[in-house]
Amino acid sequence: MAFYDLSKEERNLLVAQINTEIASDLSQDKTEHILSYFSDEDTYIRKTGYLAIGKIFYTQSSLQTKIFSVLHTLMQSDDELIRQTVINAAGEIGKFHFDKIQDFMDMGLFDSHHRVRNAVIGSIKKMGEKNPVPVLAWAKPYLKHSDKEIRREICHGIELRGRTHPQDILPLLKELEFDNTRRVSDTLVHVLGQIAYKNGCLKTVVAHLNTWKNKELVEKALDEIVDVHHRYKKFAVLTQDEAIAYIDANYKSL
Repeated sequence: MAFYDLSKEERNLLVAQINTEIASDLSQDKTEHILSYFSDEDTYIRKTGYLAIGKIFYTQSSLQTKIFSVLHTLMQSDDELIRQTVINAAGEIGKFHFDKIQDFMDMGLFDSHHRVRNAVIGSIKKMGEKNPVPVLAWAKPYLKHSDKEIRREICHGIELRGRTHPQDILPLLKELEFDNTRRVSDTLVHVLGQIAYKNGCLKTVVAHLNTWKNKELVEKALDEIVDVHHRYKKFAVLTQDEAIAYIDANYKSL
């Protein structure tokens, strides 16, 4: 039975069970339950498993060394679900201790399976929101990587931080303004749209775009920003017409 087929009470009991059994595995140098939960077909069972690792890391410091040992071992698994869950577990730790799990992100970014690479993107998002300085410093060199998928994934990963603090990621995004790979430039335009609709963000984004040289890409980004203000009109601070008026008054096109 899937996680959300259970009643709320049953889900709470299962979460408590998973937390207890994973802690027991770590205490006894076992991995039976961890493997079972990390490889479960149900996304929410796996999520409960990696959240349990995060909770144990922060509440039972005596098990931290064992956690890293287990995660490193499981990262070698042939099962992409296990490797994916390892990355997500590492991401929980990296919210406050990125230096301790950076090697997992390096490995996951080059994993052969998209599920694992996507877990890196998700982890960058949640870590960048809580712990931006080391995460963005780690991400920056990858924006120049020869592999277009690495550049695209990093661009996507830093998006969440930009939704509330666009000034933190705009200098990094600028590194990609002349990237001639369509998938990368499309992601760049998407991210610029996503970081421009919350309170005060449009002003910051437009001011920075005034310093960019690739005017064709900037025009695409501005079109996306205008469109986002319509698509997300329930969440945007400005109406679409107000966004258009602001851009017209403040974007210094050549």
